[in-house]
Amino acid sequence: MCFELVFFFFSQYWTVLYVNLSDLVFPYLVYCFYIKIFYELIVSALFNFSETVVTCDGFVQSLSCEHGKIQINTANYGRTDKTTCSQGRPSQQLQNTNCFSPNALDFVSKSCNGLEICEVYATHMIFTDPCFGTYKYLAISYFCLPHRIREYLFHGTVIHIQSANYGRTDSSTCSNGRPPAQLSKTDCYTLNSQTVVASRCEGKSSCSILASNSVFSDPCVGTFKYLNISYSCGSKCKCYCIEKLYCIVF
Repeated sequence: MCFELVFFFFSQYWTVLYVNLSDLVFPYLVYCFYIKIFYELIVSALFNFSETVVTCDGFVQSLSCEHGKIQINTANYGRTDKTTCSQGRPSQQLQNTNCFSPNALDFVSKSCNGLEICEVYATHMIFTDPCFGTYKYLAISYFCLPHRIREYLFHGTVIHIQSANYGRTDSSTCSNGRPPAQLSKTDCYTLNSQTVVASRCEGKSSCSILASNSVFSDPCVGTFKYLNISYSCGSKCKCYCIEKLYCIVF
């Protein structure tokens, strides 16, 4: 079933590799594809079947999938036009159309992904209030991911570190209550940052790191530092071999 599914969707992505096992060269045909390609193509195909629901501030929105599991595509608590949820509202509450809540997608995804039914309350008590005085609404785009495909995509999700730095590269981040003298140096980098973070987090499903001189060296004495990490979540590859000749990696 796995082989049939993979071949159906991704026959154009097969890559030929060769493995030498001794002095004699035995070409082993290895079929490989990366989970990122799998994910992007599946999501791209299912995006055409996504549903968008809008909930005015103060109301509850119910999401459901009759076949499959919920997968959130986009979510925003705020306002991006003057007409949505505008009935009975004064004009001054509708003017800001560049209103986005930074935690909306993360919260909705954690609340609903992988479920068949979920409810989300559109309120500033749950989401941060990105534009005080503006009447907001919650807009969610989602699709229903078939059970078996979701198992392939999200089995064994792990952390992949892209970059990390313990230091300071601007004067505004982590600046609250700090004197200007501790914020003026903005070219502060710790050379071992990515190595330290990767050693503790790479390939794991979760990890924690203390942002401290005791963990990282101190690249700029007297400057108040912060730890900035860029990472992604991907699937841990699994290999299944068929008749010792064909290897499908996913």
